[in-house]
Amino acid sequence: MTQTPPKLTDLPARRGAWARADLTRAGFLHDLARAELQERLADVNKTFTAPAIITPFPAAWADLLPGARCIVPGPVLDLEPERHDLIIHAMALHWADDPVGQIVQCRRALKPDGLFLAVAFGGETLTELRQVLAEAEIATLGGLSPRVAPMAELRDMAALLQRAGLALPVSDRVTQTVTYPDARALMHDLRAMGEANTLADRHRKPAPRGLFLRAEAIYAVGFPAFGDPSRIRATFELVFLAGWVPHDSQQKPLRPGSAKTRLADALNVTEFDPNTPNALHPPASEGPKQ
Repeated sequence: MTQTPPKLTDLPARRGAWARADLTRAGFLHDLARAELQERLADVNKTFTAPAIITPFPAAWADLLPGARCIVPGPVLDLEPERHDLIIHAMALHWADDPVGQIVQCRRALKPDGLFLAVAFGGETLTELRQVLAEAEIATLGGLSPRVAPMAELRDMAALLQRAGLALPVSDRVTQTVTYPDARALMHDLRAMGEANTLADRHRKPAPRGLFLRAEAIYAVGFPAFGDPSRIRATFELVFLAGWVPHDSQQKPLRPGSAKTRLADALNVTEFDPNTPNALHPPASEGPKQ
């Protein structure tokens, strides 16, 4: 029996947050993500003729690749089997209830030897804000509620590629530290990025004003900007994933035991058989005779 993934996101609220985003004001992380992806694509010795980009921000991403088809993210992606040779999942995978399902859908829509690329926020993102809100909420309300979306660590996100059946998986990250005058300015920027809290289990009632006043005070003391204590710092981690649909032309690991050259010969060292008595510990030489 297939288990339904736990519901992380309130999808109508998430789509509303994306629709209200203003990347002309707070699109610097998208600019960084685009630049990094362009560098990675420049290193690929292949011309892509049928690309697709999955993004809630087509105005910011549509011109990344000539003729790219932009697709709105959702639980079911508008993709046809083996139609594309490149699919980029841009800045939305961290909100997916079923991220491996998203990648599996992309894999099915890729032709053999097609490339999947993704960029999304990783686990170090907003680590300071998480700590601050938790401390402020415990002090103010006596408990915790979900206010910042959980984001996967690099290792966990890299494992999604293999689970989805992609070959030659690669994952890496870029960390960006941004400074703000205060926590309120940071949260305004998050709304402009389309990253406001839309967790399914969030509190629906407005938070008391004292909660955010307490959070601002804790943030200012606990996480001042490096070199400028009048500002605060915020960490953003961008995780990049890459994997290929398997194809006969791709490099494959050798079968165990199929090597034709011994490592000892390549290193020009003497090989000892560990099963031979005293192979690693030859008899000690005799001392000087009396």
